[in-house]
Amino acid sequence: MSPNTIAITNDDGINAPGIQALHQALSHLNVPMQTAVGIVAPDQHLSGCSHQINRGGPISVKQQAKQRYAIGGTPADCTRVAHHLYPQLGWVLSGINNGGNLGADIYVSGTVAAAREATLLRIPAISISHYKARNTSIDWEVAAQRAARVLAILLERALAPGQFWNVNLPSVEPGKPEPEIVFCPVCTQPLPTPSSLESEQFRYTGGYQDRQRDPGADVDVCFSGNISVSQISLW
Repeated sequence: MSPNTIAITNDDGINAPGIQALHQALSHLNVPMQTAVGIVAPDQHLSGCSHQINRGGPISVKQQAKQRYAIGGTPADCTRVAHHLYPQLGWVLSGINNGGNLGADIYVSGTVAAAREATLLRIPAISISHYKARNTSIDWEVAAQRAARVLAILLERALAPGQFWNVNLPSVEPGKPEPEIVFCPVCTQPLPTPSSLESEQFRYTGGYQDRQRDPGADVDVCFSGNISVSQISLW
């Protein structure tokens, strides 16, 4: 395979609109003709599965079309399968996730875990998610265009071993100015933890949109309407 092969995965499943938008984003770029783009994604929705991996049983790999594989495993499993299918992987791109993966989210997100697994395998990686404000939906065509803007920058930037990029697209009302791309640290604040316990049922009652934020960190940047780009270092 070409050393410029790009593998796309996610945690929302191979038929999710976000992964199609990510593939579309690549089509907006001047990707070299010799670059292969393969979709290697879970065959079902697995949001929030973090870095869970298969511990010994077989993983189904079903080829749906040329360069398109549905995997009976987690996002991290998909990265490992992609590494087998494309031994000379140039990049792993994970997303576009239907919902933000900001701050503490990076530890529970399957989308981010796919990029983290690639980093452990010494493959450059980018995870991309799309924050949704209350009572809003995502325009995936616009998301693809914004993802392309970010990818045009990040695919040209070298990453040191142990590092990957985590990107979050904002929720912006139609007609508003295009969001800026802001390089920023990861927020250190916890997710909302208000909860209730009634009739032996424990529930979280806090709202994602009401979470605390470090000024200038990814939650603050994205909630303020801009594209957050954070470099994650594993070592």
